[in-house]
Amino acid sequence: MKSDPPRKLLRRDLLKLTIAGVGAVSAGVLPLSPASAKPVDLNQKRKGRYQADSQEVRNFYRVNGYPAAR
Repeated sequence: MKSDPPRKLLRRDLLKLTIAGVGAVSAGVLPLSPASAKPVDLNQKRKGRYQADSQEVRNFYRVNGYPAAR
């Protein structure tokens, strides 16, 4: 009785093994519980942050060559 020659590892088979391995590794890395977000303070969220006379705003207009305020 003749035995079949050993099967060669084809590129498709190698790709399938690679995808299966990556899937198995990434499944182990996923967190088990969902991450919770930090609570948001609505007073801080609604607070105005733009200040027209701040140093950053003055530097922006100075560097970009806008005319000086009168």
